[in-house]
Amino acid sequence: MANKEASVAELTDKFRDSTAVLLTEYRGLTVAQLKSLRKELSEHATYAVVKNTLTKIAANAAGISSFDDSLAGPSAIAFVHGDPVAVAKTLRDFAKANPLLVVKNGYFDGNPLSADEVKKLADLESREVLLAKFAGAAKASLFGAAYLFNAPLAQAARTVDALRAKQDTAA
Repeated sequence: MANKEASVAELTDKFRDSTAVLLTEYRGLTVAQLKSLRKELSEHATYAVVKNTLTKIAANAAGISSFDDSLAGPSAIAFVHGDPVAVAKTLRDFAKANPLLVVKNGYFDGNPLSADEVKKLADLESREVLLAKFAGAAKASLFGAAYLFNAPLAQAARTVDALRAKQDTAA
């Protein structure tokens, strides 16, 4: 009994500490495949095989009731501590190569996610790509602003040079 209470407390903490939680069914995957998936996810998430009844209790204790109807069959959860988009992409790509992995649903930013919404999350670009695009756009607009401010000065300098040249030829 104490073990179950400790497991529920640990799971509850994982639910509360995660930026996102993605629920999967892994029926038919081998231990080697699960180990490979854990390794792929390790940078951004902890992937754990869970007992459905304990998970339901822990999720409800953490204020998440969206998993109640999905906790059937062999379940595993990706507790995301890094980039949720990267985790969703990894699960999507792994499921393409190993169709026995099924992403059931998720929970992100205080909202439940359907399996389709998790797929949409996987289709987003990663945080790093979005930041790079933003930096490129900011740099381009700064370059454009600098050019805009320098253009009148450059034009004035050319006009002054032309006037000097005209005076020199007239004298």
